[in-house]
Amino acid sequence: MLRKIHHIAIICSDYHRSRDFYVNVLGLRVISEIYREARQSYKLDVAVGDHDRIELFSFPSPPARPSRPEACGLRHLAFAVPDLDVVCAALSAKGVVLEPLRIDEYTGKRYTFFADPDGLPLELYED
Repeated sequence: MLRKIHHIAIICSDYHRSRDFYVNVLGLRVISEIYREARQSYKLDVAVGDHDRIELFSFPSPPARPSRPEACGLRHLAFAVPDLDVVCAALSAKGVVLEPLRIDEYTGKRYTFFADPDGLPLELYED
């Protein structure tokens, strides 16, 4: 039945700031971008690798949502990376604040968390 995740949708408080973060800081490729006048809303599709996508939306005055990794609901969005040290160094050079590296007690893999411009918890997980 379910074959894969088609996309992950994120509503951002400042579209242009979030667009810059996901495209220029994280380096995700723009697939498409539209402005929907009737909704006063942008919709940006960005590619994560060859098969996954994130949709960024803007809406006038969206309500706040808890964003800590331990809040009820979606815990976080994790990106697989081949070399955590290289990616962390590149993001740090662009001003991204990363939490200290952790070790997954079950897999032995390294990972860390950081936040997008709206505080959405994002994870880097070493393949």
